[in-house]
Amino acid sequence: MEITELLNKKAMILDLQATTKEAAIDEMVAKLYEVGAITDVAFFKKGILAREAQTSTGLGEGIAMPHAKNEAVKEATVLYARSSKGVDYEALDGQPVYNFFMIAAPAGANDTHLQALAKLSQFLMKDGFQEKLKVAKTPEEVQDLFKEDKNQEKLEQMTNFNDKYIVAVTACTTGIAHTYMAEEALKKQAKAMGVGIKVETNGASGVGNRLTAEDIAKADGVIIAADKAVEMDRFDGKHLVNRPVADGIRKPEELIDLATSDKAPIYTGSGAGGTVIETGNESLGKKFYKHLMSGVSSMLPFVIGGGIAIALAFLIDQTMGVPNSALSQLGTYHPAAAFFKQIGGAAFGFMLPVLSGYIAYSIAEKPGLVAGFVAGAIASNGYNITNVGLDSEKMPIPSGFLGALVGGFLAGGVILLLKKIFANLPKSLEGIKSILLFPVLGVIVTGFAMLFVNIPMSAINTGLNGFLESLSGANAFIMGAVLGGMMAIDMGGPFNKAAYVFGTGTLAATISTGGSPVMAAVMAGGMVPPLAIFVATVLFKNKFSKEDRNAGLTNIIMGLSFITEGAIPFAAADPARAIPSFIIGSALSGGLVGAAGIKLLAPHGGIFVIALTNNPLLYLVFVLVGAVVAGILFGLLKKPVNEVK
Repeated sequence: MEITELLNKKAMILDLQATTKEAAIDEMVAKLYEVGAITDVAFFKKGILAREAQTSTGLGEGIAMPHAKNEAVKEATVLYARSSKGVDYEALDGQPVYNFFMIAAPAGANDTHLQALAKLSQFLMKDGFQEKLKVAKTPEEVQDLFKEDKNQEKLEQMTNFNDKYIVAVTACTTGIAHTYMAEEALKKQAKAMGVGIKVETNGASGVGNRLTAEDIAKADGVIIAADKAVEMDRFDGKHLVNRPVADGIRKPEELIDLATSDKAPIYTGSGAGGTVIETGNESLGKKFYKHLMSGVSSMLPFVIGGGIAIALAFLIDQTMGVPNSALSQLGTYHPAAAFFKQIGGAAFGFMLPVLSGYIAYSIAEKPGLVAGFVAGAIASNGYNITNVGLDSEKMPIPSGFLGALVGGFLAGGVILLLKKIFANLPKSLEGIKSILLFPVLGVIVTGFAMLFVNIPMSAINTGLNGFLESLSGANAFIMGAVLGGMMAIDMGGPFNKAAYVFGTGTLAATISTGGSPVMAAVMAGGMVPPLAIFVATVLFKNKFSKEDRNAGLTNIIMGLSFITEGAIPFAAADPARAIPSFIIGSALSGGLVGAAGIKLLAPHGGIFVIALTNNPLLYLVFVLVGAVVAGILFGLLKKPVNEVK
């Protein structure tokens, strides 16, 4: 597939009217919908905004390449838009953007369009190319420019080198635009400086132009311009510059200067095979959040799969009936229920070790994994220095989610400390570090430390569970309102995730008592924003465009499915009115659920697991009350569509 096949002439906007980032996105998305490239404006825009939330696709040099790959796209399309005045698009270089390429890729598409897009990114970095775009008068001329540029110059895989030669790896989180822009910027700058270079791209279509052992061996230095994990141990002993992918685009000369000098630090491999790229400019809070989310994202599939299987066991027994004399066997009374309970218990049992293990992995790479799993297992079984001898009078008390969380950071820290201690180990003994020293010492040191950590963490965990169980009435309402409101503050961001993680963390201790009221409040709060969108678009039709009203219909499914992110496009378009409305509605639903003492056995699923609450009808009523209140507030605050600027 060629670039000219993707550059839809009907989808070009040669006189973009927007002057702000938000308006530019709206104008381009509307054009894609107009030409039939996408079927759902709101859903596709959600993907665009989600990508912008990671890093601005305003790449600098007057170029922006917003992109999304989702089910709303009918066929791979590149929309070209040109602004004569320039748009403040929050570009990486802080300058206005004049040339836009909005990329729409269908979900499940093959990689041919990604290969063409890589070439598009490379063309845009060539000298004089944007000047030609500025004077192109018709869509046909724009397409011809790419044909002309392709025929004039063959894209090089490696520049000729004289005295200096370096290798580089570029990678961005989505692997569509920044990866290839950085590649071309580095190659162009290296050619201008007379430095030989070979660039490996870790893009969405896989690894391109892979570096060989021979390439690396003869290189004077290495540049890693990446925002995600890449294979690192192969660069052991090389001067290595480690920066975000944006620096590969904006500061190629600085990176090449460092890589070709002796100023760059020498990289020491760990035997882990890869690493999460540390850019060196993250705050302590961001690093903590990143490591925590690494553990949580790995843990959630176990919680969801195991939790719902256990919940089904209770549902089966409740449906088939259990005698009063056997209520203590609820969930295992009937063979079918016991089957689900065993499966769910097996998956659920991995929850804390996986959480702790992958926090440690994020901090210290693969050597941290085993120490982290041990820390999570000890948090789960509750062993501590007072009951090492299995004294029956001092039964183990699990420290639960909090203990595993602390254990993960402890394990990662232990491995980092061991790496420093053995940093000067002779080269001949390097191989035993990852195979022997790190696993053995990491497990022993972490395990011993956890025997002490488990004591205060168990006390905190027990106290917290006791406090939650004691809540009722006004106190339970406040707790539910706070957690429900947090779910609507950023809809998938740190506040939302903090509330959700807290809710899932309470499940383990409440499965035997019928479920978690905290989880019930969290899910109720998360269901409200998308449902509120539907309510607002139905009751206040004059304040929403036809596309918005259609998107409101899709939000019914998202809301009922507990997919809070469905409301993001509306929140992003009008945050001052939407977000406060959502928070109020979500807090109301969460508070009502908490005050009523409704419990939930499942960590996800929305209406599809509503039967796993102890009062399904009342739960649904409380969710709808919050949605109606939030929807009416949003509708009243929002300006009519013809007044929105």
